[in-house]
Amino acid sequence: MTRQIKIFDTTLRDGEQSPGCSMNVQEKIDVALRLERLGVDIIEAGFPASSPGDLESVKTIAGLIRNSTVAALCRTLEKDIDAGKEALVNAVSPRIHLFIATSPVHMEYKLKMTPEQVLEQTIASVKYARKFCEDVEFSAEDAFRSDPDFVCKVFGEAIAAGATTVNFPDTVGYALPPEFAERIRYIREHTPGIEKARLSVHCHNDLGLAVANSLAALGAGAEQLECTINGIGERAGNASLEELVMALRVRKDFWAINTNIDTTQIYATSRLVCQVTGVKVQPNKAIVGENAFAHEAGVHQHGVMANRETYEIMTPESIGIPQNRMVLGKHSGRHAFEERLKELGISLNEEQQSSVFAQFKLLADKKKVVSDRDIEALVMGVSASIPETWSLDHWLINSVAGLSSTATIRLRHKDGSLYEKAAVGNGPLDAAFKAVDMITGKEVGLELYELGAITGGKSAQGETMVKITKDGRRWNGRGVSTDIVESSVKAYVAAVNALEWETSAWGKITIQ
Repeated sequence: MTRQIKIFDTTLRDGEQSPGCSMNVQEKIDVALRLERLGVDIIEAGFPASSPGDLESVKTIAGLIRNSTVAALCRTLEKDIDAGKEALVNAVSPRIHLFIATSPVHMEYKLKMTPEQVLEQTIASVKYARKFCEDVEFSAEDAFRSDPDFVCKVFGEAIAAGATTVNFPDTVGYALPPEFAERIRYIREHTPGIEKARLSVHCHNDLGLAVANSLAALGAGAEQLECTINGIGERAGNASLEELVMALRVRKDFWAINTNIDTTQIYATSRLVCQVTGVKVQPNKAIVGENAFAHEAGVHQHGVMANRETYEIMTPESIGIPQNRMVLGKHSGRHAFEERLKELGISLNEEQQSSVFAQFKLLADKKKVVSDRDIEALVMGVSASIPETWSLDHWLINSVAGLSSTATIRLRHKDGSLYEKAAVGNGPLDAAFKAVDMITGKEVGLELYELGAITGGKSAQGETMVKITKDGRRWNGRGVSTDIVESSVKAYVAAVNALEWETSAWGKITIQ
């Protein structure tokens, strides 16, 4: 008999906690809407009690999402639950997600609580949360390294107090698949009232086994999988949503398990998370890596041309990558361009579409062939959700070996005014970034600078990712151009725009 399981995505909470993966409010909204389109059952939008900004972003997301449950993470404290209640006030389907550690090392050294105190706090917090929310999930942090009988007891009391889902995490990625499956069976067999709640698992990837452990848990009866897009998350990350879902789909003959995920949205969702976090997936990443559907060896190419099933166990179309691609260049018309946008699953309003097409024609004059990745890059720039306080109008770089570099930068303010400054630096980009700082009046630190080619070939567009810091906070910026200096300056200006928007228009969020 086919089983239906729930997919719980924590990209916006656990994923965002990953070093370098912070997102601003608008970027979180964009990701949340994409997760809803993907068909995720539960979107964990954040940890409201952690900061006013997180509370505001969860509240905004909860008011926008209509087809998925929105969860807010809370410690087993009344003040956290109150923050969760406030954040979820406008949610169509709210969930409060409570957690407390149950392992000896966590209870003794982190919580400084006895097992009895942990049990009492669990019961009290679930009862308190149920006053405001019918859907309450309880997680036993570091459950795998906890005493199994104690976890069963805590789960049983949480269910009796009103928890509708109990979650068994491998918080530090310590488990091996056979023993994790055995532990899940034990929990199912020894937890009082387990039939009244859904059993979930949340696996980390410290030993590279998060997906394997999650699948093992499914085989032992788990009914909900907690995961993230691209597997991002604390330390080595979480179980990867795309790998879990495609493992269930490709091997449906073995699992006989269904999810509500629209797999054709996987690639677009993965790309969006890469763009907003500035963190790319490795080329050989399963499902969404650049090489996942690439064949270079002659034997492989011959086999695929004869029959794709020789070396492909899934099709690119199944995750949202179109198989048949028209070659787009400077002679292509708007109709062909719009058809390609549809094939790529890209939806733009008329103004955005006109802007992207104009940039496409300019790029086509510089390149013989404009690839799908080129188009995606253009779209990301035009559909960026952060308003442009500043835009690059003109730049001039002088750089000679053995001498300091100079840069003259002219930026256009959103009011139409032009501002120009010149600066000297240790290199062309150092000088350019200093000139931007002088114009905008922002003294920021550069934490990350990453340059890559969107496609191969000498005419490839350069894609630059930067991350700037100020007062302990971080903002991402992205720039694309066939000139790497221009793409770098654009990325830096985009990051400054994100800083300007978030610090001056906090809470004034507009949805495109």
